[in-house]
Amino acid sequence: MRSPLHYLVVTALATLCLTASALHAQRVRGELRIEVHDSAGAAVSADAELLSEANQLHRTFKIAQDGRYTAQDIPFGVYRLNISAEGFAPWSNLVNIRSEVPVRIPVTLGVAPVATQIQVTDSATLVDPSRTGSVYSVGRQTIDQQMAAQPGRNLSDLVNQQPGWLYEANGVLHPRGSEYDVQYIFDGLPMTQNRSPAFAPEFDADDVESMRVLTATFPAEYGRKLGGVVEVTTVKDVPDGLHGQFDLNAGSFSSISSSAALSYAFGENRFSISGNGFHTDRYLDPPVLENFTNRGNAGGFSTGYEREFSGSDRLRITIIHNAVRFLVPNELVQQQAGQRQDITNQETSGQIFFQHTISPNLFLSLSGSVRDASADLTSNPSATPVIVSQSRGYREGYARADLSGHKGHHNWKTGVDSLFTPVHEALSYEITDLTQFDPATQQQFSFSDRKWDLEPSAYIQDEVHLGNWNFSAGLRFDHYGFVVHESAWSPRLGVSRYVSSLNLLLHASYDRVFQTPAMENLLLASSSLLNTLDPVVLRLPVRPVRGNYYEVGATKSVLGKLRIDANIFRRDFHNYPDDDTLLDTGVSFPIAFQHARIFGEELRLEVPEWWRFSGYLSYSNQSGIGNGPITGGLFLGSDAAGVLTNLNQFAVSQDQRNTARARIRFQAEKRLWVAMSAQYGSGLPASLSSTETQSFLLAQYGSAILDRVNFDRQRTRPTFSLDFAAGAQLYRKELRSVTLQMQVSNLTDRVNVVNFASLFSGTAVSIPRSVSGGLKLSF
Repeated sequence: MRSPLHYLVVTALATLCLTASALHAQRVRGELRIEVHDSAGAAVSADAELLSEANQLHRTFKIAQDGRYTAQDIPFGVYRLNISAEGFAPWSNLVNIRSEVPVRIPVTLGVAPVATQIQVTDSATLVDPSRTGSVYSVGRQTIDQQMAAQPGRNLSDLVNQQPGWLYEANGVLHPRGSEYDVQYIFDGLPMTQNRSPAFAPEFDADDVESMRVLTATFPAEYGRKLGGVVEVTTVKDVPDGLHGQFDLNAGSFSSISSSAALSYAFGENRFSISGNGFHTDRYLDPPVLENFTNRGNAGGFSTGYEREFSGSDRLRITIIHNAVRFLVPNELVQQQAGQRQDITNQETSGQIFFQHTISPNLFLSLSGSVRDASADLTSNPSATPVIVSQSRGYREGYARADLSGHKGHHNWKTGVDSLFTPVHEALSYEITDLTQFDPATQQQFSFSDRKWDLEPSAYIQDEVHLGNWNFSAGLRFDHYGFVVHESAWSPRLGVSRYVSSLNLLLHASYDRVFQTPAMENLLLASSSLLNTLDPVVLRLPVRPVRGNYYEVGATKSVLGKLRIDANIFRRDFHNYPDDDTLLDTGVSFPIAFQHARIFGEELRLEVPEWWRFSGYLSYSNQSGIGNGPITGGLFLGSDAAGVLTNLNQFAVSQDQRNTARARIRFQAEKRLWVAMSAQYGSGLPASLSSTETQSFLLAQYGSAILDRVNFDRQRTRPTFSLDFAAGAQLYRKELRSVTLQMQVSNLTDRVNVVNFASLFSGTAVSIPRSVSGGLKLSF
């Protein structure tokens, strides 16, 4: 049965056609090299502005005395470039960034007439006529004005605001019904492991200039995790001299966070260093209203060096270290017993990037990284129903080489990359409450193992632009070699047609995906040592996911101020991934079902700027249906019975049928803004065990939580949150500024139960009404 939104989106698409965001197939980052001179050919120092409404990018910069400037890491798209200098007429033009091959823009400034005016915004950048799919961009202004209600979620909160994405417990992102399949691309280098607050430290948002969020039309160079891709680009355009920034934020639950950054540039050298940290008494989403044992602390630093050896060669080196330590929230029974569980997640990485411009149409890039990550869990003797201790981690090596080119109507790219990852896992437990387990379950257990993960790949991709038609085609090869060994070829196709008279872009795409299983505790779940845990043990190897993604949609500009994006999508999976927990330890591991189908519709209306207003309204409708039997994972005792013969259909855990979000921002004065935002979710499936009685659940969670669960429909009840934010620039002169900001989250103090299940795969209460404020100094 079709949802009402299906007909709404179909109608919207037809209306767009009658009335009259996206992805290119590369690293989707280019470079702009500007040369400014006068009519006699002499170099001119100037002020410049580069902006794109579609990509939410607005950079202002100074062109030096030699008249040259290089703008790095520019997302593909259409831009308005404005240049002005004293005594000269302003210069303005559209610029297209279509390839990693640097674009050279020579600018000749003429003598200024009596009166001149430069254009600051441009409707021509609202819709990119060369895209072949949908993409959502998050710019620097949005990142700066985002204050997470809970520390550690600044960037993921912004991703969660995009159509098709939703949170489950503890800030775990799920794109279009996918589990464990979010990939971050950090300055071109992929991070494929779970980066939710419970599994990894967060990136420092102050280091980030922009993000692009993808759920379809993936370039062939992206693989391994393709539920959704988040491209993160850090600040590269460092002005000459010494500059810095300091942030201090405080709020409810004794939360306090701070960050500081310094940069120094001279000649062809760029140095940067930053540090950050926070403390909070509410880090994860607790399973009960009382917010027991939920303290968290984090700290980290990053440093970088970049050198421009010539107009053709650049080297960049980055070192990052982050750590977060937090307690696992208790439910009522565990709190009464005096349980305490501590987790420490640490991550240290080093990255190197080298680029060489071979010719005006040929570009070579080499990059690599080493990343050491660890996670440790300990329990005190009062833990119930089990005392658990765990230490796991990996040291990931990554290397890649890419060659990009432009010729005629073609922008192509080819390359190879590989992961080399030694993984180690150790776990021990002791059952303290035998009544919660099968009587035959082993009361004590210890495990330790090590293994290498090898994942090489190769790809080729081409984009063709013929008039108002655009075509993208790519082919990727992957090999996965960890617990199982499998290989796959993945074709990617996209096509779009731009109707210039209507300022309308129609697009369609197909992505074949090969997704590797989640690494967390996969060695444990695959070990034969677990055969001793229970008389009945079923262990099935977790194989890679194979899927087919389809999307059709449209993007249209209305009145040069409003952009409408409408998409219809479908995803078909074989070996659909999910997760489960070992006994009641909170130690999760991947499992898989034979088939799943996710389909839905998305609609987003965005106003980048209209008079003093900006904002968006989005609505998503999706349905996810999974099919047994189980094809991978670990199952003990009664859980193992029937999993190989159960062919029933079920709603996947991310099956939220209706999700709506809205935000409106008003620039009250030049240096003062206010904003309101709201979000609604119709509720996720509730994981209910047949052995858990109402009295048992009441003892664990309390009546306030159970009241937010519809046991007849086996879903959580709808969630709603209304937020308010405001900011004021107290001082500004050149690059020096002082900014004050505040935010109130969940104004109505509504009790929102996000999930209802076990602690780490489930039961979670969203934050109540909370207040936060921050002060930012820049120079």
